[in-house]
Amino acid sequence: MKKTTLWTLGLLLSLSASTMAQTDLTGRVYHNDNIIKALVSEESGELDTKLKELEPQAIAKAEKEKGRPLTDKEKETVKKEVNEAKAKAIAAQNALKIAITVEFNSSTQAVMRNKITVDEAALKAVGVGWLKRKALKAAIALAPEKEKSNYVVQGNLVIMGEGKDLDTLRLSPDGQTLSGRDDKREFKLKRIK
Repeated sequence: MKKTTLWTLGLLLSLSASTMAQTDLTGRVYHNDNIIKALVSEESGELDTKLKELEPQAIAKAEKEKGRPLTDKEKETVKKEVNEAKAKAIAAQNALKIAITVEFNSSTQAVMRNKITVDEAALKAVGVGWLKRKALKAAIALAPEKEKSNYVVQGNLVIMGEGKDLDTLRLSPDGQTLSGRDDKREFKLKRIK
């Protein structure tokens, strides 16, 4: 009796583990309106840290050039220039918006949609020239908005693509978010269907 109970329990555990490992994503849709927004807010904190380091360096450099300590008014001018540089950097980052949607059509096929928009006026305001703005818009126009891909689920990993061009996304334990990494930063897509 004890042996049969243990065997049955073992069988149930192995079946539940194999069921979890083979999560069926068919019909699910994950979306993020702007993956850049989270990246910009993260980089904004890094930028603040770097700018705090640059401010004393800029003051020291100006004092060395003048051969004397800066007055309070001159220090305020340096701080204002550093803050203007920060505002331009953030405005340039906010000029780009990338919306991503991943739709799982079957147990092996998915469709990824990318919608990239550029605020040309914001780029112009931060000093990006006409030629660079037009080149950026042309590059975006050439990028595919819809891409079909094969995928495989291994535990909580969703591996998309073929050959050496693979993207690995991580499925949350509750199945409500799908996250990935772009270089060193992470982005998240929320389940909408």
